[in-house]
Amino acid sequence: MPRTARNTKLDSRSARSRLPERREPHWHVLSKGCALGYRRGSNGGTWIARLRDEVGKQHYEALGAADDVLDADNNLQGFTFAQAQEHARTWFASKARELAGHAEPQTGPYTVKTAISDYLDARERKGSKGARKDRYAADSRITPTLGDIEVSKLTARRIQGWLQQVAVAPKFVRTGKRAGKQATADFDASDGEEVRARRSTANRLLTVLKAALNYAFHEGKVASDDPWRKVKPFREADSAVIQYLNADECRRIVNASPADFRALVQGALATGCRYGELCRMVVADFNVEASTVSVRLSKAGKPRHVALADEGRALFISLTAGRGGLELIFRRADGGAWGPSHQQRPLSEASKIAKVEPPATFHILRHTYGSSLAMKGVPMVVIAAQLGHADTRMTEKHYAHLAPSYVADTIRANLPPLGAFEQGNVVGIERKRT
Repeated sequence: MPRTARNTKLDSRSARSRLPERREPHWHVLSKGCALGYRRGSNGGTWIARLRDEVGKQHYEALGAADDVLDADNNLQGFTFAQAQEHARTWFASKARELAGHAEPQTGPYTVKTAISDYLDARERKGSKGARKDRYAADSRITPTLGDIEVSKLTARRIQGWLQQVAVAPKFVRTGKRAGKQATADFDASDGEEVRARRSTANRLLTVLKAALNYAFHEGKVASDDPWRKVKPFREADSAVIQYLNADECRRIVNASPADFRALVQGALATGCRYGELCRMVVADFNVEASTVSVRLSKAGKPRHVALADEGRALFISLTAGRGGLELIFRRADGGAWGPSHQQRPLSEASKIAKVEPPATFHILRHTYGSSLAMKGVPMVVIAAQLGHADTRMTEKHYAHLAPSYVADTIRANLPPLGAFEQGNVVGIERKRT
């Protein structure tokens, strides 16, 4: 049940007796778009509920008399402020269902599991590409703990406890399709990066949970969204260590890759495109005059044009020469298409041969592209456009620290030598920076 609100002007009949008589009620907001009002008259006051719908229209309902004259009995004599809140929330839920087009109210307990299912079903109907992944995550991490709880009985404390459990839970690892249960990797609480990663995962799951509960609230399945609005994600948990390759490591991995796979690696380094985007590219997507390649289907659902530098233009010319417009640019040695799980094994083997540790991934190749541009002072908005980010927030989060900095340049140019450090003769070996 939502916690009863307090208002010193409405809590007691003596406090309400000091309010002026007027037609406009004295309002108390219970939740977003939902308010309870008290209208004082010469013979006592009445309670009124107000609901604002999605287009801003106000809907009102007279709930009954206040207990200004006779003691409240929650039915005939009048309602206290607390009782009026209960009746208002019931009406809010009923009215919201009516506005949403539901002819009948929800029957039976409306649980967290049902709310998540309804939300993800709605996303899938709209064509969301990430709904399937979020469903797997919810099934493994949310519903086992919270799934059977009625949404109306969910508390902020219960959600916070679940969030803390997820943040220290062992990480699931992939197993064979016939495995009975998912295996887990041990959680090392002394490893700062592992702690950050688990908290980041917990934050992403909290986002899914809140979205599902907000959907239930706006659909009128629950009267208040207060419990989950009070739960905050872990701070500074999403600042991942961005790994990228230097120029020598890029050359070594390219040289260590088989010929058909080498083209994919080169394409990733030349465009910053995701593996799936590269696998779907056809010859017609390359515009030799404009020196661009088109990404027609991206993670964000929006097409984009990626500008190519001289090396990238030469690569795509060599890969598309004399071929039909609908042919795939990147093909396996047997002429087939690259599949969703064909990339990591050859890239891991190439990393091993090239002595790149930890092994590179296509995401690291993408980061290498973005990091290289950032270190050359390319504006974040340009990098975001090339990588297909919706705005610069993600770009700045990953690459802003690599960009030339006025503060850093000023410090390095002006901090005098202190003479407190001995100059050794050890020469460092260039390694991948993180």
